[in-house]
Amino acid sequence: MDKPATPVLVNVADYGRLARRALPADVWDFIAGGSGDQLTMRANRRAFAATALRPRVLVDVSRRMTGTVMLGTEVAAPMAVAPMAYHCLAHPDGEVATARAAAASGLITVVSSFASRTIEDVAAAAAGPLWFQLYCFRDRGVMKDLVRRVEAAGYRALVLTVDMPMMGRRDADARNGFTLPAHVAPVNLTATGPGQTAGRPNVAELTRQLLDDGVTWELVQWLRGITELPLVLKGILAGEDAALAADLGAAGVIVSNHGGRQLDGAVAALRALPDVVDRVGPACEVYVDGGVRRGTDVLKALALGARAVLVGRPVLWGLAAAGEPGVRDVLRILRDELDLAMGLAGCPTVASIAAAGAAELWSR
Repeated sequence: MDKPATPVLVNVADYGRLARRALPADVWDFIAGGSGDQLTMRANRRAFAATALRPRVLVDVSRRMTGTVMLGTEVAAPMAVAPMAYHCLAHPDGEVATARAAAASGLITVVSSFASRTIEDVAAAAAGPLWFQLYCFRDRGVMKDLVRRVEAAGYRALVLTVDMPMMGRRDADARNGFTLPAHVAPVNLTATGPGQTAGRPNVAELTRQLLDDGVTWELVQWLRGITELPLVLKGILAGEDAALAADLGAAGVIVSNHGGRQLDGAVAALRALPDVVDRVGPACEVYVDGGVRRGTDVLKALALGARAVLVGRPVLWGLAAAGEPGVRDVLRILRDELDLAMGLAGCPTVASIAAAGAAELWSR
């Protein structure tokens, strides 16, 4: 009998289809799903579809450069791996494989507080730059402990997620009664105590126990007082909040609706991006995530003022489909597509994209 043909994977959606076949249904739902009716998750993709590119012509694009700088770190492309929980759901090597792949691609990995590999293990495995994502935990001692471990391990920035005072309701997870399998745990939290639970933890309940729904802007000031690492606020959608973050000394903001996993009906991140860019000064770098699936999406985000994008679910698709090589290939595909789009848009450098006014929001 002939062996089945090896699938030809030409875009990140191909990896998504392969990952869906590889993963248990409840794990796929946890990774792929959004909150409520998933209006915001779908809106993130529609916003990219409803953004038109305006190519410039008769520009020398024989030599294109996708490299840029993020908080002083040179990267091979204006992309980073977004913070996502529990990579070991997708592959046994988890965040270690992801960080290795990103480092090999010349990109930053943002490691989640709810990572399934330790801060130290990821740092030891990764040859590239790492940032660490913090949630607003009830226990400031836990946060301080994580910050000290991150500093000791050589991480270069802190990313404070500010759009999750409580966890959004994800219907598929509730329907599935989703719990973490025995081999997956929030190891950086169980080591300090509060995340420890008996048996297989229910993700929603564990998160509810840990998160602080009374958090205010005072937390930003507190964090800036205990560390010299640059602080980036993730989950900004309102220009007013971006301005407050910049005024409090944030080095950057990430325009994000948590991939459509928090407040259903919230504005698409790409739609919110121009207002945020207008409200902060040059000292505060602006990034965006949510719905990035093509190199042309990266080009559109940069044309609307973002310094870089963060890529989420496609990374886990690559990890589930083929481990570390799969993540590397997903990132390669996006960078190659960006390189081609830059050439066709008449933008030989990342800096030239915004300068050329290469995209505009429109409605269809």
